[in-house]
Amino acid sequence: MECCSGELIAVVTLAAFFLYVSHTARYYAKFITFLIASTLFATLLPPLGLLKYPVKDHRIALLPAWACKSMLSLMGLTYEVRGHDNIDRNKGGVVLINHQSGIDLVVLAYLWPILGRATVVAKKAILYAFPFGTGAWLWGTLFIDRTNRNDALNRLNKECDAIEQRANKILMFPEGTRSQEEKLLPFKKGPFHLAIQSQSMIQPVVVSKYHFLDSKNKHFEKGHNIISILPEISCKGLTKDDLPQLIEKTQNLMQAHYEELSKESRRVNPHLTF
Repeated sequence: MECCSGELIAVVTLAAFFLYVSHTARYYAKFITFLIASTLFATLLPPLGLLKYPVKDHRIALLPAWACKSMLSLMGLTYEVRGHDNIDRNKGGVVLINHQSGIDLVVLAYLWPILGRATVVAKKAILYAFPFGTGAWLWGTLFIDRTNRNDALNRLNKECDAIEQRANKILMFPEGTRSQEEKLLPFKKGPFHLAIQSQSMIQPVVVSKYHFLDSKNKHFEKGHNIISILPEISCKGLTKDDLPQLIEKTQNLMQAHYEELSKESRRVNPHLTF
C-alpha cells in the first residue's frame, strides 16, 4: 500500500511539473478540463432547473452559467462586463457577439443572467453532441442547419414572434465561425434579416481579443478579458434594401471597438508575451 502511495505521489508530482514547464501540456489540459466540466454542467445541472422552470425556459441555464464562470475563474480567466446601462430587459432583439473560441461559452454565461429572456443560436450538430446538446436543448437553444440556407432562415424567422411578443433576445455569432485574427470575419446576413423582419434592434457585444489563448502555438494562460455591451442599433422602419448598410455599419462599429478593447486588454495583461 505504501509503495502504491509513493508511486501515485511521484506521478502527480511529475504531472504537475510537466504542466508547469510545458505550455503545450497546459493548453491541452485546460481545454480537456473545460470540455469535460462543461459537459457535466450541461448534463447534471439543467434537470435541477426543471424542478422550478418549464422545458426551454432560459432560466434553466442560470445554474450551468454560474458553474461555467466559476470554473474558468479557477483556471485563471477573469471577465469584466461593461455597458449594463445599454440593456433593456423588456425589449427583444438580436444580440451579436464576436466569436474567438469554444471558450466563448463563458461569455454567454456572463450575459445570460443580465440580458433578460435569452436564446442562443447554434449549429444543428451541437444538438447531437450528447449529452451537452440535450442540456442546451432544455434551456431553449435554437439549432439551425447552416448548410441549408432556406431552412436556417425559416427557423430564424419563426423567432420574430418571440422577439416581438415575449421580448426574447437571440444571441448569435455573426461571423459564423471562430477566428483569432485582428480583423473580424465578414458577417453573415441571417441575424440582420431577423432584426429587420422583427423590426426590433441589434445589440452589439464586443469581447476583447483573447491574448491568453494562441491555438496555433498551443498557449492557454491566465488573463483578464473585457465584455462590452454597446448601445442598441434600431431596425425600426428598415427593409431588406437596407441590409447591406446595416451590416456594414454594425461590423465597422464592432471592429473599431474590438481594436480599442484589445489594446486595453493587452495593457492589462503584460505577462502575456507570446
